[in-house]
Amino acid sequence: MSAPIVTLVTSADLPNLDADEAGLPDALRERGLEPRIAVWNDPGVDWSASDLTVLRSVRDYAKDREGFLRWSAAVPRLLNQSSVLAWNSDKHYLGALAQRGLPTIPTTWLEPDRKYSKHQVHTRFPAYGDFVVKPAVSSGGRGTGRYTATDPVSRSEAIKHAQHELSRGRSVMVQRYLEEIDRSGEISLIYLNGLPSYRVDKKAMLHDRFRAGNEIQEEVIVGSSSATADEWRWGEEIRKALHSYIHDQCGRDELLLFNRVDIVRGGSKDEHEFYVMEVSLIDASLYLSANPEHMTKFADAIAMRTFW
Repeated sequence: MSAPIVTLVTSADLPNLDADEAGLPDALRERGLEPRIAVWNDPGVDWSASDLTVLRSVRDYAKDREGFLRWSAAVPRLLNQSSVLAWNSDKHYLGALAQRGLPTIPTTWLEPDRKYSKHQVHTRFPAYGDFVVKPAVSSGGRGTGRYTATDPVSRSEAIKHAQHELSRGRSVMVQRYLEEIDRSGEISLIYLNGLPSYRVDKKAMLHDRFRAGNEIQEEVIVGSSSATADEWRWGEEIRKALHSYIHDQCGRDELLLFNRVDIVRGGSKDEHEFYVMEVSLIDASLYLSANPEHMTKFADAIAMRTFW
């Protein structure tokens, strides 16, 4: 009996997967699987030859979102499922999660069809503090910039940034930068096959005077450990809301192979214990190299799905 084939999907600029995932093929071989690596938009790949296809380093999907979604709909046994990719690839989903009671960072949405003037963009920025401008469809932190509301030069750059994205037909998010990120960083909660698995602590990625660009922003991992009881309680609130949303969107429950939820603790003056920053179901880094147990857990999760 031949070994089940598991194809790990990547992008042309990462033909051998991201460095964080370099050990994944060997981990799958140890579990009796035959790993393959393929670029998602390579027309020469026969996706039907795989017993399971797993999204990994597809960091360029946002450049051709519609093409990526068409591709995903045609791939059999794709995880995560194509039915969840359309809405997770556009950060408007945060608004839907907020409507279900989750504490998300308050966001002002700028839509390209509104044809904002420079002054109209300016009036939609915060009057004080730091804030972030980023496109609603992006991957790896591309096109994200942090600015200071009371600095005229910084504010002018933020206007140019927003207008640049809008002129290309992209929706833009404007969010207040939470100072708690600088003090305690971000927390990523990782779920595998619907179950809580581990957490990772990260330093703030956007620093003062950061200039928006198209490069992927590198995250700095501080540590890995089991989440506290409070953090898993927060994560469970998010997971329930997310799966409720998925059920309403898809008309059925979907068991996600991987789900990364990024949160930040609320500060002493905040009304919420935490805020949801992002839910990543497409190209989420799972920080497999941060701890050997992470690789083991993810390889086990994939192996379980090949036999379902």
